[in-house]
Amino acid sequence: MQADVLRAPVGPGAMHVERYGHGGTAVILLHGFGTCNFLWRAIAPVITAAGHTAYSVDLLGHGQSDRPMDADFGIAAQAEYLDAAMTVLRVSRAVIVGVDFGGDVAMKLAANRPDRVEKLVLINTPAFDELPARDITQMQRRTARFAFSLTRGVMGAAPLLEGVLKGSVADPEHMPMKLVARYLAPFVGKDGANHLLTLASAVHRADLDEDEYPEIHAPTLIIWGDEDKWVDPKLADRLVNAIPDARLVRLAGVARLVPEENPEHLSELLLDFIKRRAAA
Repeated sequence: MQADVLRAPVGPGAMHVERYGHGGTAVILLHGFGTCNFLWRAIAPVITAAGHTAYSVDLLGHGQSDRPMDADFGIAAQAEYLDAAMTVLRVSRAVIVGVDFGGDVAMKLAANRPDRVEKLVLINTPAFDELPARDITQMQRRTARFAFSLTRGVMGAAPLLEGVLKGSVADPEHMPMKLVARYLAPFVGKDGANHLLTLASAVHRADLDEDEYPEIHAPTLIIWGDEDKWVDPKLADRLVNAIPDARLVRLAGVARLVPEENPEHLSELLLDFIKRRAAA
């Protein structure tokens, strides 16, 4: 299915958005750290085939979105950019689906702009003292050393990101080298590697205070791949207990990148969740 490619100005730059279909419920799909809207290539068409409109978004600084100098790429700022993008796209309210860091952006929007969020879906989203997740904290601790070594090499972000991507799936076959290369594409060369480090350094726990979780009143579905190596498996239970109207679905045999490892089951869960809202 061919998507409409859109650019949404959000202040410091423009966000790349791919829109699938028209009508029905608006569903905004947010990727996580180290990936981009390509993550949703198998999910968005299924949502559209069910009669809804899917928007797969590159967060600012990621994928094909702008990466303005000195912009804030943290959770709070990304939530503001998403709010602005929804205005540009003429989407007043949507089901927001976020993987990993994208889920944190979605939670921030739900807490601060509840009128924007019809429902919330969080997929392996770090929270509490697990925010940022271990893949990001490792980069943050080693940023200076990585930056120095990368300026002397030609591999770009590959030494940093390849391990994150392969560690985000339970089955290595779900992250072959050609797929790693596709996710590495926005981070080629020395500048790309430095930009990846900039994105990692922008993620701070203080951007999403624990007091904000109880302020999320949108019906929330938490989907958790139990093989996630970047956060404590008990985090899912803490999160479902912190958000007032939340329920948890655990998926065995998959890790953080559920859209890569089990897109069929994920699509079923999302469509059922949307349908429940419509029925209510």
